[in-house]
Amino acid sequence: MHPTGNLSIADRLVADGIISPEQQEAALNRVRTMGERLEEALLELEAVEEVQLLKYLAQLYRTRFVSTEKLSKADIDRNTLDKVPRAVAEKHTVFPVLFDGEKSVLSVVTPDPDNLDAIQELSFASSAKEVRAFIGRPRAVKAAIAKAYGGDIHAFATLDRSAHEQFRNMLDVYERQLISDDSVTTSVARDESRRERVLDPAELQETGTAGSNLARGVTSQSYLETLNVLISLIENSRQELRGHSAHVARFMKKLTERIELPAVQSAAMMIAAYTHDLGKTGTYHLTALNVSEYEAHRAAAEKVRLAPVRLLEAVQLPREAMTAVQSMYERYDGKGTPGHDAGKDISLGARLLAIVDTYADLTQNPRNPYRKTLRPIQACEVLTRYKDTIFDPNLVDLFRHTVTGDDLKARLLANRYRAVVVDPDPEESTVLELRMIEQGFEATQARSTDQAWKLLERGDVQLVVSELDLQPQDGFALLADARRESWGKKLPWVVATGRVARDDAQRAFELGADDYVTKPVSADLLIAKLKQILEREAAASGKRGVSGSLQEMSLPDMVQVLWHGRKTGSLKIRAGAHSGEIHFVGGAVYNALWDQQRGEDAFYAMLGLTAGEFVLDPNFEAPSQVIQDSPEALLLEGMRRLDESGR
Repeated sequence: MHPTGNLSIADRLVADGIISPEQQEAALNRVRTMGERLEEALLELEAVEEVQLLKYLAQLYRTRFVSTEKLSKADIDRNTLDKVPRAVAEKHTVFPVLFDGEKSVLSVVTPDPDNLDAIQELSFASSAKEVRAFIGRPRAVKAAIAKAYGGDIHAFATLDRSAHEQFRNMLDVYERQLISDDSVTTSVARDESRRERVLDPAELQETGTAGSNLARGVTSQSYLETLNVLISLIENSRQELRGHSAHVARFMKKLTERIELPAVQSAAMMIAAYTHDLGKTGTYHLTALNVSEYEAHRAAAEKVRLAPVRLLEAVQLPREAMTAVQSMYERYDGKGTPGHDAGKDISLGARLLAIVDTYADLTQNPRNPYRKTLRPIQACEVLTRYKDTIFDPNLVDLFRHTVTGDDLKARLLANRYRAVVVDPDPEESTVLELRMIEQGFEATQARSTDQAWKLLERGDVQLVVSELDLQPQDGFALLADARRESWGKKLPWVVATGRVARDDAQRAFELGADDYVTKPVSADLLIAKLKQILEREAAASGKRGVSGSLQEMSLPDMVQVLWHGRKTGSLKIRAGAHSGEIHFVGGAVYNALWDQQRGEDAFYAMLGLTAGEFVLDPNFEAPSQVIQDSPEALLLEGMRRLDESGR
């Protein structure tokens, strides 16, 4: 924003109701007396929030904006920084954030996206065909330049107003209120300087080992159990929330395991679940749903959302954990708190935490918005109601399947094609897997070509959906190797990748791919393509079995599912050293075997099992009907016997 244009921008802000005439006058007076830019004057006077101001300016300049928070976290590669010499960056207050070598496009952040002289000089200095200018706060751009080019780790300290406010709030608790913004900034910088040091070469190896040990330490099982005890003690005084964070952590563990996140990442998410309410002991329980729906909750969240991060700053917890906590009140539609991110720009941990925290509140806290504890299916209906607005729709579906048993039910009732999804992105591949399960597939995920090969060489896979960007080999090598094996010569293979180069598609088809689609792609559209490919196969494979655990679904529930679904096959059960079978024909129970027992006695003996594994073989044909009673009668009698025995 050039100084000559300040007055017109200020007038527009007043005309559009962003600031008042009084605020305009105060800001312009500060510009004249202190030489500040108008944006900084408005922000220092707190006449407008930074994000609101940047959004407004971005609309005027028809570009996008980058907040201070995002700039402070940006990790720009050296190749991009080298495109713009530091002298040029400082001269025009321009910070490079991305360089697309394929298209020769340089993206920069600047407070003056309409500065044509700067754009022309940047284009010349970087040899880029196009320069795209996004808008940012002037002081934030300067701080980014100082941090990235000069290595100044304290460059953003004076801009973190929320940190200063939170610090003062914490001091207020101890009646130490005589502190200024400048002194807080100095204190933060001084603390940081004590923690930062330069290692000489002799220390590097030892420090690397210590760092990895630290990472393992804060994500170990004993660490998590200790955290569970400590947080539970803290929550003990709040009757309605007693054990809440442990409850959230259990659901987080279940969900991250369902997505198959790496153990370290899963542990970081659990740390976020345990610590998300620290320092938030106010009148309201602040969940993503409550903060979104009620103004008082939102105002409270704006004040304390960073409390856990500030309280635990010295502990050096995993970055993913702290990012999840500080962004848990963002909304999927971008209208959340603080409103910096939307959709998948919100970290995966924050999107997961928003769902599991809200679910735990709905099912455990009688003071939730519905003023009663909801059953799991009711709570999932609430989450579903706010899909696409508050919550990530795909993660809501995944969570619902995980906690209600719908996932297993769908697998039991479908005739399934066995598919392998090869993709290093756990979130994206899990969403596709979920949609495939709903559409009649039995999908398994692989993160690398090595994992995929172990699954494929079994010879029972009927379909592969693969990314190209894989490790240790790429997707082309995996496809080429598979085509040389007897089991892989005609194996249906679809490439689903983020690459868009025409040569990649041509090479994939030359290697024998059946189709090539580029991301982002609708899961439903992709599955429709998969079904068409399978339908073109000359011979259909037999029906596929389903395996699982009795902890996922109880045996009585499973019998009901198979009965109402009129399924035929043998349900094989193993619990420790014991094993048995239940034979179904059209949903009716024909026979049961358990150790030495047969018929109804065997059925009743198995009905009380709470742990064990099962396999449903849909190709089994019962030789004869031994049990005559209906499944309903068998279940009623079995439950009566269990009640009498006291389970």
